[in-house]
Amino acid sequence: MELMCVRLVRQNFLRSLPINSQGFIVKSLGLYCVGRVELQKCCTPRLESVHSLRSIRVFGRKNKTCQPSRQLTSPNQCHARTSLNTFGSNRFKGNFNIVSTVTFPKQSFHTSGRLQALPAPLLWLVLKPIQKLLAIILGRSIRKWWIALPPNKRQLLRETAWRRRWHLAAGAAGLLVVMAIFLLTHMDESPVTGRTRLLVFSMENFLELANITAEQHLEEYKDSIISTKDPRHQLVERVVQHLAERNQDIAEISTVPWSVHVVDSPTMNAFVLPNGKVFMFTGMLEAVADIHQLTFILGHEMAHALIGHSAEQASLSHVVDFLSLILLTAIWAVCPRDSLAALGHWIQGKLVQFMFDRPYSRKLEAEADQVGLQLAAKACADVRAGPVFWQQMEISDQLRGEPTVPEWLSTHPSHRNRVNQLDRLIPQALELRSSCDCPALPATDPRAVFSKSVRLLLESARQRESAEKEEKSSIASGGGGGGGVFLPLPQAPSPLPPGPSGQLGGVLSPTPVLSQALPSK
Repeated sequence: MELMCVRLVRQNFLRSLPINSQGFIVKSLGLYCVGRVELQKCCTPRLESVHSLRSIRVFGRKNKTCQPSRQLTSPNQCHARTSLNTFGSNRFKGNFNIVSTVTFPKQSFHTSGRLQALPAPLLWLVLKPIQKLLAIILGRSIRKWWIALPPNKRQLLRETAWRRRWHLAAGAAGLLVVMAIFLLTHMDESPVTGRTRLLVFSMENFLELANITAEQHLEEYKDSIISTKDPRHQLVERVVQHLAERNQDIAEISTVPWSVHVVDSPTMNAFVLPNGKVFMFTGMLEAVADIHQLTFILGHEMAHALIGHSAEQASLSHVVDFLSLILLTAIWAVCPRDSLAALGHWIQGKLVQFMFDRPYSRKLEAEADQVGLQLAAKACADVRAGPVFWQQMEISDQLRGEPTVPEWLSTHPSHRNRVNQLDRLIPQALELRSSCDCPALPATDPRAVFSKSVRLLLESARQRESAEKEEKSSIASGGGGGGGVFLPLPQAPSPLPPGPSGQLGGVLSPTPVLSQALPSK
């Protein structure tokens, strides 16, 4: 505001008001008046603040000056220099108008950026080790305090606890009731499957965490991400967009902006973040045999994102860790030595890991296989290729000499159990596929083709091994003096039987069945 003019009415109007109202009106105009009965001194100040100058001038018929009523020093207060009329002690002498002029120069305000709080899951991950450390310190302090007590006080505390055992039991029961109410009020229904689950963290919090995680991955793989013009990137992006278009009836898919990043790395891995960021490694592209298997793998990873498995697993881990803190405190309080307490701490961590974390992780992986098979079926993929992929992974692990880990020690189901589960789900997936106006599948089952191919390879390997043994035995029976004996070259294995178009033909050669359904760019 450049100029504000306020005109007061004459003396009679001001005098007719109550004393409190007079003071309020005069103060609101920037005037400072002293006296409760009548206006003894009325000064219109000229404001001089630290940051700006504001002037208030009063014009009357007669001009005289008066000193300010008080000295003001803060930036919002002022030094007063006035020009006013002379008036009596009980009433104003004469009628006059007071015109107040207030000048406010323009000011520019500079505010700092908003401070954004850490997402709740990330904050929990940061505080998790601190909570464990505090539980250890608390338990150890309780143990040392108990040891330092005299025997008579220990006996007195035991007797007191026994007398108040019902109060302690009531307190424990109340705590259990509070925890039960907390768990019941945080139950949620899983999308697609309708399974009831515990969800402490909201999906909004995990979307914030997913954005942070995506930025970290993009920074980590910035030198390895292949160009968007690369055929491998275009293929993965085409399959992802096709899966999203064919599953628009699922709100968790239709509302997410899907984007693809292909990383040039031999790692056989792929994952999808809750915010729709798809990361595919070229090692996984080399592991799949055709586009149907690629569709199933991407459907599996997208199922993790749309169901919210990361939020669900973190919620369960949060509750289990809270209960573990109570047990951890008791371990460090009861164990007589730190070494025994550390051993109990380690055992407790392993029990939580093998009894809660890993079984629940295997359950979520099995659910992602089920939902991913449904997504692939609605995208008109040959769902029979899903079990074949896990059979390939089982054979690949055996050829690489990787040790076989028992399923109860792993976070994922075994390849054999995955194959069995998918075989049970194939009939339902085929019915779902036929209801989505998809092209007909070839009569030859990829599972039968793969099983026959594996049998031929095994027979060829056994024949080669037996031939090598015979050659070694013939050399040994000849006395070993065969300087002119030449071993025959190993025979090439028998060619694989011709299968349906695209089977075992590489991921970059899509089959006619799915190529009819995929949108062309």
